[in-house]
Amino acid sequence: MSAETGERAGAQETTALKRALTTPLLYFFILGDVLGAGVYVLVGQVAADAGGAVWVPLVVALLLALLTAASYAELATKYPRAGGASHYATRAFGPFAGFVAGFCMLAAGIVSVAALARGFGGDYLSAFVTLPVGLVAVLFLALLALVNARGIKESTRANVVATVVEVGGLAVVVVLGAWLLLRGDGDVGRLTQLGTPEKGVTAAVLSGSVLAYYSFVGFETSVNVAEETRDPRRSYPRALFGALATAGAVYVLVGMAASAAVPTARLAGSSGPLLEVVEEAGGVPTRLFSAIALVAVANGALLTGIMSSRLAYGMAKDGLLPAALTRVLPGRRTPWAAIAVTTVLAMLLALTGSVATLASTLVLLLLVVFVLVNTAVLVLRRDPGEVDHFRTPTALPVLGIASCAVLATQIEAQVWWRGLTIVAVGTVLAALTTVRRTGRADGDVRDPG
Repeated sequence: MSAETGERAGAQETTALKRALTTPLLYFFILGDVLGAGVYVLVGQVAADAGGAVWVPLVVALLLALLTAASYAELATKYPRAGGASHYATRAFGPFAGFVAGFCMLAAGIVSVAALARGFGGDYLSAFVTLPVGLVAVLFLALLALVNARGIKESTRANVVATVVEVGGLAVVVVLGAWLLLRGDGDVGRLTQLGTPEKGVTAAVLSGSVLAYYSFVGFETSVNVAEETRDPRRSYPRALFGALATAGAVYVLVGMAASAAVPTARLAGSSGPLLEVVEEAGGVPTRLFSAIALVAVANGALLTGIMSSRLAYGMAKDGLLPAALTRVLPGRRTPWAAIAVTTVLAMLLALTGSVATLASTLVLLLLVVFVLVNTAVLVLRRDPGEVDHFRTPTALPVLGIASCAVLATQIEAQVWWRGLTIVAVGTVLAALTTVRRTGRADGDVRDPG
């Protein structure tokens, strides 16, 4: 080996991320990302769209999420490195598509934080104090920004604890729902009621599935830790599918318990639907459950806010967003500019949209990303990638693309306008970035000195 080759190998060893995640740790990481605040605030909205059989859209959403998850499993084991959808789109279609994918992921994170901020200011908070939702959302986001700027030290243990707390709150709902039925209250018949006066069965299921899909997102960010997994070829698919199956089982049980325990109209009209189950059953202090729900929502918003600000910072550092977003606090070394900008954008969205509208906007943005990922799987089949990587049947990414198209048809016009505006901004920025980089490359060729 030459000295130069040895130096390159040494540099790769010092810059490569440490492979420390085992299958169980990766499973909890993904489960903690997927199983979170969404179901605490959206079960009522799903009931409003689909009727009493809330569990049906949840099952459909799980099956649709698994289609795209299979594509992520192939790409994450084929290219086990950080970057996610942006990296896959860049490899398959070039930097323009990669930028659009990254921008949509960034926008989806900001929209998600806005939705959770509105959820925080709803009925769960009302168990303690009644304040305007918009005011609470703004103050909540400002507080999260301060915590984010101060610096967050995360560990696997903290992630497991947070996951246990969230699952514990959902388990309480399932147990209370079963207790209601055993004592003769509730109505099991609601579990078969599909459709609303405005929508037939098929339209109701598809419309409800769009919102239910929000509860399963989060798995797509886990590809960024594939590079830190000891044996990603074996561990990642097992952890990914296991975590989604676990989340699906928990969500279906929660949906059935809530629907059987609480009349559909009451469930649909609540911004804290699971609190309705607790109040109906009794035995558990409503303030205690509200506190658990608020912790779950705050934790989800904080983690998503951290991801969004770091993604904005990283894109700015790569020259894809304005350089001003790379500014950091001198002592804390946290990206205060990126935190400030993403927080202000989340505030504006929280003040101009409901939880359901924001959740649908998030889903629309992710559908754009998922179409790119499912298509990239097929395009990159010509590249062998890592040896013995996971390979999904060709039919699944094709069905994944079709599922994204079907879900997109169920999104309301006002959500389309909001989502398309965001995508248009990303497309313009992608074009400007591509032109700038092309001009820079041409200049380097003309004047190599």
